[in-house]
Amino acid sequence: MFRHTLRAARPLARTSAVRAYATEASANRLRVNLVVPHQAYLKQVEATQVNLSSTEGDMGILAEHVPTIAQLKPGVIEIFSATEKPQKFFASGGFAIINPDSTLNINAVEAFALEDFDGEAVRRAIEDATRRTNTGSEEERVIAKIELETYEAIAAAVPK
Repeated sequence: MFRHTLRAARPLARTSAVRAYATEASANRLRVNLVVPHQAYLKQVEATQVNLSSTEGDMGILAEHVPTIAQLKPGVIEIFSATEKPQKFFASGGFAIINPDSTLNINAVEAFALEDFDGEAVRRAIEDATRRTNTGSEEERVIAKIELETYEAIAAAVPK
């Protein structure tokens, strides 16, 4: 059924998209945009590679990557460039859209530079969320478990 739908839609497409995997030998650069609802952290930044965590697993993205839409899970987004030190952000969730023109648009619900986190404050938040997972209503326990998962991901990412 699905195959027949694709065959029927193919003549309607204006261009024929060619899918290919990225190669490290590519001279092209990945252009990265990282935005949250209230701010754009990165706009058209040239990168050699971006690493991020998606619900399908960890991804390393290079130029000419297969076009993809991936749902982000809480974790670190690393942006590598040929000339600068890597930029690292923690995102609580969102989507990464890899376009055929080697543009990567990362739309995050929340994102913060990794160096902005206070390791001691994260540790205290983990203790508080852990305590609340066993008390209160069912809804309060679920919220505490979600917070705990996010705080533990931050703790694993923040430099010691």
